[in-house]
Amino acid sequence: MVKHKVILVDDHSLFRNGLKLLLNNSGKVTVVGEASNGQEFLDLVDGHKDSIVFMDIEMPVKDGIETTRDAIQKYPDMKIIALTMFGENEYYLKMIEAGVKGFLLKNSEIDEVLNTIDTVAQGENCFSRELLLSIVKNIHSQEKKFTETILSEREIEILHFICKGFSNQEISEKLFISKRTVDKHRSNIIEKTGSKNTASLVMYAIKNGIIEV
Repeated sequence: MVKHKVILVDDHSLFRNGLKLLLNNSGKVTVVGEASNGQEFLDLVDGHKDSIVFMDIEMPVKDGIETTRDAIQKYPDMKIIALTMFGENEYYLKMIEAGVKGFLLKNSEIDEVLNTIDTVAQGENCFSRELLLSIVKNIHSQEKKFTETILSEREIEILHFICKGFSNQEISEKLFISKRTVDKHRSNIIEKTGSKNTASLVMYAIKNGIIEV
């Protein structure tokens, strides 16, 4: 079995050491690097660009938001998972916009950590609907502007299904079209909206009045 390679970026050495021990003992993961701040991570990332990264948000020297933005600008396919605690809602949207693939609470059980790694390794995002709703509640005085001139009716229809959590295969079955057609529409939607991932698409749809929550 091929083990997932992981880098831990967090300024608390006790937390890093504990998580590293759990991950290495799981038999599914090998921790190949550590950093106590964003700059340390950027200094070592060139040799580990295919690793999955657990990124703390609040760190000295260079925080997780700026570090994620810089890393993904250099390596667009890098898979970064944000480490967060309750009460850090104001950072969620910034991390999504920076390009993270998912969020993980620091008090999560090891099984949830491993499931998140598996999900992200397969090229999927790992965002809960509860998390997205908590982000929306913190978006104030956003001006609603509809995007019919940007997205076609079919693209808006597909975006509605994406926001409800349907996979491309499920959307194809709902609309009686091929999965390849849905794949193409989804790519067009991402390109037109400048989104980086599913969570970005949901946020775009909410902020532009395409869906209501």
